[in-house]
Amino acid sequence: MDINLKNYTSTVPAVTSMGRIEQCLVKSGATDISKKYEDGICKAITFRMMVQGQPLFFQLPAKIEPCFNVLWKEIKRPRPDSKQKTREQAERTAWKIISDWVEIQMSMIMLEQADALEVFLPYAYNPATEKTFYNSLKEGGFKALLGPAKQ
Repeated sequence: MDINLKNYTSTVPAVTSMGRIEQCLVKSGATDISKKYEDGICKAITFRMMVQGQPLFFQLPAKIEPCFNVLWKEIKRPRPDSKQKTREQAERTAWKIISDWVEIQMSMIMLEQADALEVFLPYAYNPATEKTFYNSLKEGGFKALLGPAKQ
């Protein structure tokens, strides 16, 4: 790797990183933790947390395919099993990065450098639409961030 990409050689199994995420979230008051699977691979962890007295859902996605694409570009001499091994590495890397990120965010909350909604706002999740706040903003062209149109 030409850049200092975090955890791109992680040997920590994805399930271990997911467990650490869950432990960290539970210690911070999260409830109703669930995982979303596609083709036998966990794609996201969803949880509920009380924020200013309101129960809010959040979803942390692991974008394994984009991670795979980045790692695959670095393979100079592929072998017959290279794609499978790179997919497995992408899953480990994606979940390890999320695990590290959650631990850092929880440290910021504990040290009163940020509050839960401040760090998790992009991941606020609406189960009815199955979209995060960020995805809703993106789908709307981020117009909600731009304010009223100037006339």
